Amino acid sequence: MSLLRALRLCLVARPRRCPRRGLGPGSDLPFSEGPLLLQSPEPWHSFHAGRWLSSSASSKELLMKLRRKTGYAFVNCKKALEACGGDLKKAESWLHKQAQKEGWSKAAKLHGRKTKEGLIGLLQEGNTTVLVEVNCETDFVSRNLKFQQLVQQVALGTMLHCQSLKDQLSSYSKGFLNSSELSELPAGPETEGFLKDQLALAIGKLGENMSLKRAAWVKVPAGFFVGSYVHGAMHSPSLHNLVLGKYGALVVCETSEQRADLEDLGRRLGQHVVGMAPLSVGSLDDEPGGEAETKMLSQPYLLDPSITLGQYVEPHGVSVVDFVRFECGEGEEAAEAE
Repeated sequence: MSLLRALRLCLVARPRRCPRRGLGPGSDLPFSEGPLLLQSPEPWHSFHAGRWLSSSASSKELLMKLRRKTGYAFVNCKKALEACGGDLKKAESWLHKQAQKEGWSKAAKLHGRKTKEGLIGLLQEGNTTVLVEVNCETDFVSRNLKFQQLVQQVALGTMLHCQSLKDQLSSYSKGFLNSSELSELPAGPETEGFLKDQLALAIGKLGENMSLKRAAWVKVPAGFFVGSYVHGAMHSPSLHNLVLGKYGALVVCETSEQRADLEDLGRRLGQHVVGMAPLSVGSLDDEPGGEAETKMLSQPYLLDPSITLGQYVEPHGVSVVDFVRFECGEGEEAAEAE
């Protein structure tokens, strides 16, 4: 057979058809050597759907709304709406409870894994300032927004706890919370449960072991101010006025007058505490020390080592009375060294 004749035969040949597959009239498909894809006559929303779910736009809108509000997968949102008869508020609560159960289960499995990474969080409101430390396993997770939101919740919980203490301040007050005490704090006015429940949720979502390490708070009356500094500071619009980093410091100072430059002075004092890691404040009468000096006012000033910190502070008419310094993971490293 000539090539020309063979081409003519190909052009007039009719396409072969596969047998009917029960898809209804007109469903014969041209034969193909590739995979045959069958489209189900049932719409996507009818699979395993409860009675509440129909093809109406309102049902789809409800599903989308729950997904946007909670961030959980569509399949979980769908299960929640089915279990709660389409009630959005109940479905949201159902999702959180299920996620919390899964989080507690995952937390139990991951318990014991080292949490040397994480973040320090600094929050200031009025005359109250708090520092918190929350740990995780990897730096990658510490950069995740969900982890940072957990740090925010811990800082807010600590702030609310501090503000609930009805003390009459004649001088400054300072307090610390350990891991167990932090875990039992309420999560906040708009969140159910305790901080330990929010921790379980975060572990369930991110799949790493985490811990609420510690918190410190300072309240000051008139005549005092708190200088603060966070090294490697990160700000996120969604986290409001929370500042995040790997090191943080609070410096309590007494002053005879409130001036505009005190905020900058407080930041510089905080930088010094982070960089030089003093163990005590000391006195202006102490002899100047060298690099190994542990008294804050006798240390070489971080930004100008030719003078001591005390010599830097004195002309400003400010007295340094106390400080707090947090370094992320410092306790874990010490325990590992031992």
